[in-house]
Order: sequence, then C-alpha cells, then structure tokens
Amino acid sequence: MKTLKSTFAMVAAVLLVVACGPKEKTVETSDAKAVASASGEAMMVRTDNSMVTWIGSKPAGKHNGTIPITAGVINVEGNDIVAANFQMDITNLVVLDLPADSEYNSKLKGHLMSADFFDAENHPTATFEMTGAEIFDATKVSSDLDEPKTDYTPASMGDIMVENPTHIISGNLTMRGTTKNISFPAIVTMENGMVKAKASFNIDRTEWGLTFKERASLAEKLKDDFIYNTVNVGFELEAETKPSL
Repeated sequence: MKTLKSTFAMVAAVLLVVACGPKEKTVETSDAKAVASASGEAMMVRTDNSMVTWIGSKPAGKHNGTIPITAGVINVEGNDIVAANFQMDITNLVVLDLPADSEYNSKLKGHLMSADFFDAENHPTATFEMTGAEIFDATKVSSDLDEPKTDYTPASMGDIMVENPTHIISGNLTMRGTTKNISFPAIVTMENGMVKAKASFNIDRTEWGLTFKERASLAEKLKDDFIYNTVNVGFELEAETKPSL
C-alpha cells in the first residue's frame, strides 16, 4: 500500500525517529485552533468501516467499547490530505466487555451517558476537525500522565501507538461542549481512490470536563476508589470518492 506522498514523504527519516525517539508518550493538548480549509476533492467517510474505540480504567478493572462515526469528510489535493472532519454519536456508545443484554452493561452505559461523564442528553455528539498534518516526529508527542501503578494502569502511548506512524495529525476534538486541540501519531495511506487512517493514543478525560472520581481529587482520601484520568482512544477511518451504495 502506498503512503501519501509530499507531506508524508521521507518515511526512512520517520522510521529513524521512531527507533531513536521516546516511546512512553501521549497526545499534546491545547486550546482550539483554526480548522484547515476544506479545499480539494471531498472524499466521504465510510461510516460502515469507521469507528472510535475507547478503554477506561480504574484500580479494580477496566471497560472498553466503541463509538460509531456517523458522518465525515476527508479533503485531498493530489496525494496530500488537506482537511478532515468526522462526527461521533455518543448516544450509541457500545460497551464490549460486558454481555450486551446484561444488567451491568445497561447500568454502565447509562452512567456513561449521565452528567458524571458525557452528559449525552445535552451533548449527544462529539466532533473532530483537522487543523494540520505533518511528518511524524516523536519529539512532538508529550509525556504520559504519572498514573498510580495497579494491575489495571492504563496502557502507555508506547504500548498502544500504531506501528510506523507516517505523520502527526492535529485537530479540534469537541466533547461535552468543550473543544481542545490534540496532536497524535497516525498512519495514513491512499490506494485506488480510498484514504485510510488509523491512530491509537491517550487523552486526559478531565480536559473535557469528564471529572467523575478523578484521581486528583480522591487519591489522598480513597486510595483505590478513583477512575484513571487517562483514557486509551483509537480510531479507524475509511473515505472514498464515491460512497458505497
């Protein structure tokens, strides 16, 4: 499969950086930035082959699941990706580690939908809008949070990052009415009129107001009754010039 050229060239240099650069890293977060101009050819995201994954952890265990992507567009000029956006349906979040028809699954999803977490009644969707893309550079990926060590400490960036990332993608992630710009490693490829993107990284949930049982406020009082601030997030996107019928 051919990687995107121009802005995604110099793969050999990228691999050298990966081999020599720091591994235990997570995404950089900052205030919202200007969204990339949607020029060039618009390629529609295939929602049937695209999704977001999540893993949330606490000292006693962890849960994982998916969030569907309901719409999106990736804009390309020649072999360059110049803009991208997609929308996620928080109300249709899925919990995968508990039986779908179980009471525990229903209770967990209900809690995640509540004001303790996503506040889905007021904020049913989340969005991502690309603000930039550049050749991957491991030195531009910031450090993991210093989380307490237990059997369920969240995986570090070095453990979950995609292999041989081609570039750093930056964009505005909006959840629960809060927008933050994040930068993360990803691999993006183009072949036969289709763009594919894949990434896996960590975010600090408290940056978006998901502060229920955050470690900072409970660590001293309840040593084992907190939820890790770090959440493992991943996504896979496919986009094509003509949406499948």
